[in-house]
Amino acid sequence: MPRTIVVIGAGISGLAASLRLSTAAAGVGKIILLEASGHVGGWLQTTRTQDGAVFEHGPRGVRPAGKVGKNTLQMVSELGLESDVLPVTYSHVASKNRFLFIGGKLCKLPSGLRSAFVTCPPFTQPIIRSLVREPFVRRGEDYDESVHSFAARRFGKELAEIAIDGLCRGIFAGNSRKLSVRSCFPTLFEAERKFGSVLIGMIAGGGGGGSSKDPRFTSELVSRAQAENWAQWTLRKGMKSLPEAMEQELQRRGVEIHRDTPVNSVQQTPDGAWEVHLDGGTMNADHIFSSVPAKVLNRILPQSWVTLCDSLREIDSVSVTVVNLEYDGSILPVTGFGHLVPSQESGEILGVVYDSCSYPQQDRMGPPTTRLTVMMGGSWFQEAFGDPDTVPQDHLLQRATETVRSHLGVTQTPLRAIIRVQKGSALSLHIYSSNTCWLFGGL
Repeated sequence: MPRTIVVIGAGISGLAASLRLSTAAAGVGKIILLEASGHVGGWLQTTRTQDGAVFEHGPRGVRPAGKVGKNTLQMVSELGLESDVLPVTYSHVASKNRFLFIGGKLCKLPSGLRSAFVTCPPFTQPIIRSLVREPFVRRGEDYDESVHSFAARRFGKELAEIAIDGLCRGIFAGNSRKLSVRSCFPTLFEAERKFGSVLIGMIAGGGGGGSSKDPRFTSELVSRAQAENWAQWTLRKGMKSLPEAMEQELQRRGVEIHRDTPVNSVQQTPDGAWEVHLDGGTMNADHIFSSVPAKVLNRILPQSWVTLCDSLREIDSVSVTVVNLEYDGSILPVTGFGHLVPSQESGEILGVVYDSCSYPQQDRMGPPTTRLTVMMGGSWFQEAFGDPDTVPQDHLLQRATETVRSHLGVTQTPLRAIIRVQKGSALSLHIYSSNTCWLFGGL
């Protein structure tokens, strides 16, 4: 008998799960995708202006490396988006030039073998010294530890407090002293456990993504990414193009997509099926797939599932303010991907992305302009700005423009500013949350 599957949440994970189920699941009669908000794609949000500019309010690029990267490029091809891909190679200035703002100035991070042998401010010694000693550091024995503790133990306190601290703020908008290395950087954690060294483990692992000649990967994009040495890529009209194309393909395959349809609760029936309770009634399903945040899932699950619900409550998330700015002319004092701000320099300012350097194709038509994105808040949001529901937008804009002025010397008023407070957008996998993640792996 054909089964009914309900997927809760139409972010990128829910869309991908629905695509996979509609392709590979045998005996499926109906797939229903439920989304509480009025749009699909989750944090993949893009503004396209009439003059041709593109502004990202969430993720702005995808790495092609590894199995996940290759699978994503394969999906992009199958969705007919190949001609929209904008790649950035490792030789591009946006890949080679990445900065830290520390001590009141921009400092270029080492890139390439030669720079590892010289002292590059703000570091007090060549990076090679930390790398050479790493294979001789004793293997950790704890079940888990903070990212800061792991990095300080293996690479030294200076790298941990400057580079790794900034990296965690850029990726997770989180505090490296609280984030779990086992959850946030599992490849590094497993390399140490298996080989006794991160460097040896990474060399021995060889990437683990499979060859571009793997018969599963028929997309020309996969081969191009490897041949041309892509570091990242985006889509010409913004990352929002990806969920838009996924939604169109799901509709073509007959998947039902319901927006503005929050799930109030789910309840398992005696025969193992499910009842999905909505504002407008009840929906029956044979199977449920969830792609909603942990706290939302905790709220809708049967509260008799005490162990799982308690674990879900432990998984936290933080809010991030994204301020997109556009300035007249080419106003940057440097070129590159952008700069991160270690917590010792500023709590609430996470970093600034130089969007026009990576993807000038997304600038407005006409005379040159410069697009920047200022990222603020994260684990420091409440302390710096208060409640994300009530923080005044003019205060956020003022803080963002002050950052651009003090970090980059840009004194002019922006031509355009877009402010988004992305509430709960960054998963905060603290050390105590790591046990929860491994609990899910065993369910």
